[in-house]
Amino acid sequence: MRGLGARRYLGAAALGLALLSAGGPAQAETAPEAKLYLSETYNETADPAADVQQAIAVADGRRILLEVGGDWCVWCKILDKYLEDNADVREAFGESFMIVKVNFSREHPNTEFLGAFPDAEGYPHFYVLDADGSFLASQGTAELEEGKGYNRARMLEFAEHWRKD
Repeated sequence: MRGLGARRYLGAAALGLALLSAGGPAQAETAPEAKLYLSETYNETADPAADVQQAIAVADGRRILLEVGGDWCVWCKILDKYLEDNADVREAFGESFMIVKVNFSREHPNTEFLGAFPDAEGYPHFYVLDADGSFLASQGTAELEEGKGYNRARMLEFAEHWRKD
């Protein structure tokens, strides 16, 4: 490359590198998922109390949403897919919560940790904690379901109800 063509190519390359290093478009696409979940999996060996403390530290004042379930839970997978596919609901949840997935299974029931909360009637189950980790509410997700998925209006209303001013 020579002359003006080379300068344009190098200028475009430099601009692309500047955008990437400044958190430009390539990184912005992954930001909602990165800020929504502390961890995107139900980890059977995780310490949920430590996870809550970590979430408090990185939640930027948002509330903590404990999502209790497991890899065995069909509706937990439907919820994950729903949040992945519905950007407006995912964004509303991201503005209101830092989600901490808490594993519940026969092998790892997290009895000590979950014993501090009201019993869950089904899974997934939500527990809403304030930004400091104090318990605010227990929410069954069946009330948010519709058909074989979740009701958009009820999900948005739930997120908005718990958004801090």
